Amino acid sequence: MVESILNNKRILAVDDEPDVLETLEEQLDGFDGLIFDRAIDYDTGYQLIRSWTYDLVILDIMGVRGFDLLNASVALGFPTVMLTAHALSVDALRTSIKMGAMAYIPKEKMFEIATFLEDVLTLEHRPGWRRLFERLGGFFNATFGPDWQKDEKNFWKVVASGEYRSGPVILKK
Repeated sequence: MVESILNNKRILAVDDEPDVLETLEEQLDGFDGLIFDRAIDYDTGYQLIRSWTYDLVILDIMGVRGFDLLNASVALGFPTVMLTAHALSVDALRTSIKMGAMAYIPKEKMFEIATFLEDVLTLEHRPGWRRLFERLGGFFNATFGPDWQKDEKNFWKVVASGEYRSGPVILKK
C-alpha cells in the first residue's frame, strides 16, 4: 500500500472524452479507498457536484461547460482542477485562476496527474499555484511563446509567486 493523501478520497472527473476519463481512472487506480466518479456531460457533472461531497473535482473546459461547472464546484468549496487540451490558452488559464481553480493541467501531462492532485490537496491555494508554475512554467513558455505574460506581467508575477488571491466570480449569461 502506497501512503498518499489521495487514499480514501472521493474525486469527480467531468470530460466529454470517455478515453480521458478511462486514463484518469487508470492513473488513480492504485490508491486505497479512492472513489472515482465520472461524467461525460455538463448535466450529469452538475448533478454529481450537487449530490455528493468531493475531496477534489477535475474538469475539462470544452464540451462540458467547464467554467460553469468550475463556478458551481468552487461555490461548494471543492478543490477543483482544470484539465484541458483544446482550451489550452493564456485566456483559459487566466480565467481558471480568477475563478478559483486550484490547478490548470494540460492533458499532455495527464500521466502525472497523481502528483498534481497530491499538490492540490496538500498545499494551500496560493502556494499550489507557485508549485504548478515551477512544474509547468517551461511547458507554458513552449506552448504559449516566451512573451505570453507580457500583457499582464504583474498578474502573472503575483500568481507565480503564490501571492494571488481569487475573489468570488459571478458568471453572466
